[in-house]
Amino acid sequence: MSARSAGAGTRIEIVLVKAGRTKLRYPASVLSDDGTRLTVRAPWAAEGVRDFGFVRFEPGDVFTEHYWRDRWYAVKEVRDADSALKGWYCDIARPVVARDGELISEDLDLDLWVSADGATVLRLDEDEFTESGLTERDPEAAAHALAALEELELLATLGQFTALID
Repeated sequence: MSARSAGAGTRIEIVLVKAGRTKLRYPASVLSDDGTRLTVRAPWAAEGVRDFGFVRFEPGDVFTEHYWRDRWYAVKEVRDADSALKGWYCDIARPVVARDGELISEDLDLDLWVSADGATVLRLDEDEFTESGLTERDPEAAAHALAALEELELLATLGQFTALID
């Protein structure tokens, strides 16, 4: 896989990095890559069930993940084992880097959840973002992160969220 594009069907490793450390690594299949947005599909990669209260991620769930090389977020469509849409989990992250068969996404501690019907839009982990110290360490990155969260939330509340990934 080159830094610019990967062919459909290519197997890659998704590497989620947080605070300079690898948080999670899992295999995925490339669905499409236009050189700017790279879309992959992967099963739920963590062990067991993760219950957030507003959604449960569990074995059998399938994630269609959209990463951009020029945007400060990733959008992950979540479906259950029967293909029913649960919603979208959005990671605020630096623009993704693809190299040597890996897709590296650096998490910036802010997230957004959009329910399948679009009625619930939740900002998540704002306390973690504040505690991370990113605003002091890298004010430019922090500004990009906050702007990305605002953009996604606005699109979701206006009912235009899915236009990002169609």
